[in-house]
Amino acid sequence: MADIKVEKKKGWKDLPACDYLEAGSAAAFETGDWRSEKPVWIPENCIQCLFCWVYCPDSSVIVKDGQMTGFDYKHCKGCGICATECPGKKGNKAIKMEAEKK
Repeated sequence: MADIKVEKKKGWKDLPACDYLEAGSAAAFETGDWRSEKPVWIPENCIQCLFCWVYCPDSSVIVKDGQMTGFDYKHCKGCGICATECPGKKGNKAIKMEAEKK
């Protein structure tokens, strides 16, 4: 029987270092330009519950002095979670999704 040579594979500690991003650098990357829908805020239906701010995965809801004031469209990806979670006022949501106009 012939001797079979088995090559030992490298472990993760033996791999060369690669590129990495420093913590907190996401703000430097504009990621909102590929969405197909965007949230639109309707202030008269807003009860300032800030559910939109709590649930937004991209921190794209702008809040000033404890009040929702709009969206950061440079980072909003148009997922619609804010519109889904919005309770609105008297059955009228304060956030609706509309097609992105390019």
